[in-house]
Amino acid sequence: MVSSDERRFEVLRAIVADYVRDHEPVASKAIVDRHNLGVSSATVRNDMASLEEDGYITQPHTSAGRIPTDKGYRLFVDRLSDVKPLSTAERKAIQSFLEGAIDLDDVMRRSVRLLAQLTRQVAVIQYPTLTTSTVRHVELVSITPARLMLVLITDTGRVDQRVVDLGDVVTDETVARLRSMVNTTLAGKRLADAAASVAELPDTAPGELREVVTRLATVLVESLVEHPEERLVLGGTANLTRNVADFPHSLRQVLEALEEQVVVLKLLAATADPGTITVRIGEENEAEEMRSTSVVSIGYGTRATLLGGMGVVGPTRMDYPTNIAAVRAVANYVGKILGR
Repeated sequence: MVSSDERRFEVLRAIVADYVRDHEPVASKAIVDRHNLGVSSATVRNDMASLEEDGYITQPHTSAGRIPTDKGYRLFVDRLSDVKPLSTAERKAIQSFLEGAIDLDDVMRRSVRLLAQLTRQVAVIQYPTLTTSTVRHVELVSITPARLMLVLITDTGRVDQRVVDLGDVVTDETVARLRSMVNTTLAGKRLADAAASVAELPDTAPGELREVVTRLATVLVESLVEHPEERLVLGGTANLTRNVADFPHSLRQVLEALEEQVVVLKLLAATADPGTITVRIGEENEAEEMRSTSVVSIGYGTRATLLGGMGVVGPTRMDYPTNIAAVRAVANYVGKILGR
């Protein structure tokens, strides 16, 4: 026999499912008609009264129906034991779409587009954080005798290009010496350690190269230090405007908050290790402007290393099981592609 607590949860689950689908307050008669709970309308009404008293559902206006509160969605998400994984066809489609990417920027753009399409929410992805990256190679290419193109390539596929004005004419042989010196010092080092090593390069350089190495080192340090403003890609913002009714007074402030990199990075900050899903619902969001939204986020990376975070932002009235499955699947493939 189903306990009264279990039955109450089934009623809550029915309200969440119907409200997410129809965006209409849910009445007891509709629950009895649509969901095979095996109890009378009077029992469902009693359960709804009890759920309302405990703050899990609320009556939005004089309507006969009820809608879930943040607390109700939280219980629903916490009890989600069976998040249906994506179908084999969906997983194959994700894999082939992401594997078609030509470089890191393309992986990020494709991931965000895919996530926005799969969930019909706003998708956000953080570039791999440089603190966990190592230097794979530094290339130096002569543009003119006194200018070089510096190309820094990390193990996560990040490519940073900068122009260095050397203030002096250098030969191809000198460029080769500089290239060798820089790669000997940096290859395989984590970026934070590499930045410290670069700062010491001018002191160890031969006298005739010291000024050139100093200019090169100054530009190289800029490449190695984090640039938070370059670290996010957003997609699917139009999906929010499709759900205007879910943000009666707050759509504009949500859109403005999403333009603030700091706010979005905070939304992803809870992702402590790869594969762990975090769901923040309504009032649980730290940023006041985001308290009419829910955020489903996850860390992506290899088993040993967290590279960054990704997730979706939408109304609290979202399809949590589908969104959790999509976020998990995309993160899994991005981690595999970047971990190669």
